[in-house]
Amino acid sequence: MNDKICLSEAEWKVISKLWEQESMTITQLTASLKEETGWNKSTVITLLKRMETKKAVDYTQGERAKHYYALLKHENAKLSETKSFLKRIYNGSIGLMVNAMIEQNAISDEELQELQEILNKAEGDKND
Repeated sequence: MNDKICLSEAEWKVISKLWEQESMTITQLTASLKEETGWNKSTVITLLKRMETKKAVDYTQGERAKHYYALLKHENAKLSETKSFLKRIYNGSIGLMVNAMIEQNAISDEELQELQEILNKAEGDKND
């Protein structure tokens, strides 16, 4: 399975619903996305077809409808997207990203504390 699949913002919305529900019909997906996106059934079908081609989703044929599910694993997709973002925006450097956020006062005190705890834990794990 290729977990380095590039998803558009719209495809992320669809696959996020599938990660939440495990399996959904086109009608269920359309209903769950309608308020947030305003998409109709044909838009959802188009997105699902693109995602099938990318091997991000697949379906089983039910009695009355196809039941779509994610092939792409959630954790792998998040990691791949994060790496891609860091590479595109910060030349692969998490340090540059954090520094930019701090310089712009875009990190709260609570987030700084959380980041410190994460770093302390990572450092402790490396020393074990």
